[in-house]
Amino acid sequence: MRLVFAGTPEPAVPTLQALIDSPRHEVVAVVTRPDAPAGRGRHVVRSPVGALADEHGIEVLMPQRVKEPEFLERLTEIAPDCCPVVAYGALLPQVALDIPVHGWVNLHFSLLPAWRGAAPVQAAIRAGDEITGASTFRIVKELDAGPVFGVLTEPIRPHDTAGVLLDRLAVAGADLMVSTLDGIEDGTIRAVEQQEADGVSYASKITVEDAHVDLTQPAIAVDRLVRAVTPDPGAWAQFRGERLKLGPVTVAAAEALPPGEVKVERKRVLVGTATQPVRLGDVQAPGKKKMAATDWARGARVEQGERLS
Repeated sequence: MRLVFAGTPEPAVPTLQALIDSPRHEVVAVVTRPDAPAGRGRHVVRSPVGALADEHGIEVLMPQRVKEPEFLERLTEIAPDCCPVVAYGALLPQVALDIPVHGWVNLHFSLLPAWRGAAPVQAAIRAGDEITGASTFRIVKELDAGPVFGVLTEPIRPHDTAGVLLDRLAVAGADLMVSTLDGIEDGTIRAVEQQEADGVSYASKITVEDAHVDLTQPAIAVDRLVRAVTPDPGAWAQFRGERLKLGPVTVAAAEALPPGEVKVERKRVLVGTATQPVRLGDVQAPGKKKMAATDWARGARVEQGERLS
């Protein structure tokens, strides 16, 4: 099939590469978010998907809005059979959805109808789900509500961060997308409407404020939140009036501490929660590099009774 691939960030790259490598499909163009400033120098850079397309000499389309007439005209000229999508980052109007013969097929990193929305991997970890996965579905106007072609499952491991889990799902999901498109081309796969009676849940985009760690919660909830927002946007708490970034923590076997109270030991730094303490891993103070919590505590000369909030 002739394909126009839509995607933007790094998790979309494995699927684009798999489709480029597929002997059965031809990626004739990609749609990605416009080049944007990044890094300390704020230099304008291509998205990861756009950069990979450049490497393979594939046309890159970067509409500010998908409903722009120029973009819709170009997509109509290309006349793709199907438009696979992974984390593109913009809503698609019906006029665009109607152009490809086989529609737009999205790879979503959850077992739909669970965790529709922008941050399904983060939501699954924070909720304490034991199993997650990925789904391919035909995009319709309603958010992530289209009929599903295929699914895969993936266990959530005890120490998985959102970044680690998303990396695994991105690789496995690439194979799922290729097999889905193979089936569409062969006519051997059928999209099945989502069983909303099984429970619909939504995963909103994670903000910096969402990543503020509430140490009055139980230790297990603190652990899940920190892992859910690692690496982006990154967990944090206040210490001496400034934000201290927190890497993944572990629930510690230790005597209870008041929520937020910091206890510095020779080989570990503990922080109280509503239940047992958590042990800090790496932390990052303002203007400093990431470091082990024990090194930070020595340098900051943390005093008995001081707290994170």
